[in-house]
Amino acid sequence: MLPYWRLSAYYFCYFAFVGAFAPYFSLYLASLSFSAWQIGVLMSVMQAMRVVAPNLWGWLADRAGRPILIVRVSAAASVIGFAGLWLTRSFGGVFLAMSVMALFWGAALPLVEALTFGHLRARIERYGSIRLWGSVGFIAAATALGFVLDRTAIGTLLWVSMGLLGSIAACSLFLPEAPEEARAASPGRLSAILRRREVVALLAACFAMSAAHGALYVFYSIHLVENGYSKTAVGWLWTLGVLAEILVFLRMPRLTARFSLRAILAFSFACAVLRFLMIGWGARAPALIVAAQLLHGATFGAYHAAAVAAVNRWFPRPYQARGQALYSSVSFGAGGMLGGLSSGAAWEALGAGPTFSLSALFAAAGLVLILAGWRTRSSACAATR
Repeated sequence: MLPYWRLSAYYFCYFAFVGAFAPYFSLYLASLSFSAWQIGVLMSVMQAMRVVAPNLWGWLADRAGRPILIVRVSAAASVIGFAGLWLTRSFGGVFLAMSVMALFWGAALPLVEALTFGHLRARIERYGSIRLWGSVGFIAAATALGFVLDRTAIGTLLWVSMGLLGSIAACSLFLPEAPEEARAASPGRLSAILRRREVVALLAACFAMSAAHGALYVFYSIHLVENGYSKTAVGWLWTLGVLAEILVFLRMPRLTARFSLRAILAFSFACAVLRFLMIGWGARAPALIVAAQLLHGATFGAYHAAAVAAVNRWFPRPYQARGQALYSSVSFGAGGMLGGLSSGAAWEALGAGPTFSLSALFAAAGLVLILAGWRTRSSACAATR
């Protein structure tokens, strides 16, 4: 039996934490009088640890065959790391606390993604119906917290975030291991998979897409507040983007039946180019900002669903955890770190418009990689749809 609600509950709590952290933590850091560069560095810590942690824990999970144990330990350790934020307000202290928290927090999601596909087996079209609960959690946290922070001190964010990390740890206790499958013929060496042209193109493009989103996750809320939007409005705009994401997740079975994964990804990258230009230069026009947020359904929802589906199909079961970990570390880790650091430097030197234009350039590079590196071949057509 598919443990639908247990998996969905984990995604809900995990992304509820993201919904509290991503839109508002940069505002908390700004309240500590950190510079734009320091904020960019601190927000990039989460991404930097996602370069190392997923690969380390993914390798260990594949070797030990106990991914659930690692998910549970990492959830508990991330709570302990986050607690350090109550002990310091210095740049070095905050950097250390975030590093410890991120080292363990970033380990869990790729393992849970592999676990989810292990339970789904041939029913991968149901992934969207499970993953959408993560989007619901994001909406609940982002919307409610925006309302609360307009009426309370920004320090409230720490208490809410700690509670959500605790809920992730609690949900991990109820996740079941995926059923064992009959061993098929040898899947070959991992290095052979990594040398495939389409695999290289996808990972490089995902790196570029996460780099493109760096400015969004670090400076979007600050950008809106500086242009006269309230924190409640900021929360609703984040929520609008995730609502679009949910709609896309619900439509993914039909989209993947009609279009190839390559075509879905190419469309998503094209939308990202447009979206970041609208955010950078159209903040004074609410209609443009709303339209840009609706494009989140493509730039994250369709993009992420297509990318993890491709990884699931290209990496056979013995390499599932490492495949998802590699996707996470290359994209959300290395790409997100580059995006956060480059946006911090650009924001101080050039301002909002050029910073988000840099994001559009990253997205355009990803589009070129998908179109040029992932060639459509008749022999591989079935494997890439």
